[in-house]
Amino acid sequence: MEDYYEYRHTVGFEETNLVGNVYYVNYLRWQGRCREMFLHDKANDILADLRGDLKLFTLRVDCEFFAEITAFDQLAIRMRLVELTQTQIEFGFDYVRLHPDDEVLVARGRQRVACMRGPNNRTSPARVPESLARALGPYRARVA
Repeated sequence: MEDYYEYRHTVGFEETNLVGNVYYVNYLRWQGRCREMFLHDKANDILADLRGDLKLFTLRVDCEFFAEITAFDQLAIRMRLVELTQTQIEFGFDYVRLHPDDEVLVARGRQRVACMRGPNNRTSPARVPESLARALGPYRARVA
């Protein structure tokens, strides 16, 4: 069993710049998409809570780039749980270019999220829902 959740993506022309490589902001978009698909696939019961008063506020994102990617590259965005506190979650992301005979790590990122509840003008920190914590458990990053 893998210790990461994987979202696959094919790079499109609209995600590249004039030079032909992927514009950096797309890496951050893919982090969000991977997180969303994890919720859909592995923590589906949280979706109703998100339609209610639960909010996942992104506090911090970063991405370090190792190699360029271009249109029609096949990617695997692999998400791991780095840290889980009472009210916050930190995810790690590996961006891997897929080839039939090998894989190349092209970038690595992180994202820290806070759980909040309440109306938009009066949100306050909230505990990470137990079902979400359980769903994230198998994807905890290994400490080297």
